[in-house]
Amino acid sequence: MSKFDSLWKYVAENQIGKLTFADVEKICGFPIDHSFLKYKKELETYGFKVGKISMKEKTIAIERM
Repeated sequence: MSKFDSLWKYVAENQIGKLTFADVEKICGFPIDHSFLKYKKELETYGFKVGKISMKEKTIAIERM
């Protein structure tokens, strides 16, 4: 079980295209950190992948595979 499982399930159930860092914090219950880069490949299990991560806009693009 990954610390981001709740986020991956949320994305799969809601088919979200873009999330803010604040959205991620609300869904997961903790702020996003560098470990996200390690765990982001887990999202592929749900048929999605992490696209562009914008540090300026503080957003994460989610793309269907």
